Amino acid sequence: MPSFSSERTVAHSAADMFALVADVEAYPKFVPLCRALVVRGRATEEGRDVIVADMTVAYGPVHETFTTRVTLDRAALTIRAEYVNGPFRHLDNRWAFVATGEKSCLVRFAIDYEFRSRALAAIMGTMFDRAFHKFAEAFEARADEVYGKTTA
Repeated sequence: MPSFSSERTVAHSAADMFALVADVEAYPKFVPLCRALVVRGRATEEGRDVIVADMTVAYGPVHETFTTRVTLDRAALTIRAEYVNGPFRHLDNRWAFVATGEKSCLVRFAIDYEFRSRALAAIMGTMFDRAFHKFAEAFEARADEVYGKTTA
């Protein structure tokens, strides 16, 4: 099963980075391959915000939409996106934000996934791998745009 993980120290607070990643509706503006995102529902469960959303990813003529359940744990500064429906057999995405200073934090990103179809895996797999390698940079660049570029 394909997976990717990264750790990156950024010059933004853990709370700011959490808020940026939690703002799923903004993803089409800057997340690699993300063409659309529609929130289908919001709830609060055990003190955590839960969002159910459809994300459409595209590469060339191939467009796929999938549904995830995103759990936002503000107290722990963690975010987890779990697969609900779509072209995957499995998808699990986790974020954690650890303060390293007043205006800096360690961003941990991990994802593992498997497409249902071998053909789709062949078409999209390489592009997904490349996109995941650019995720951390995309979110850091977005943080610089939203919060201003700072130094840790």
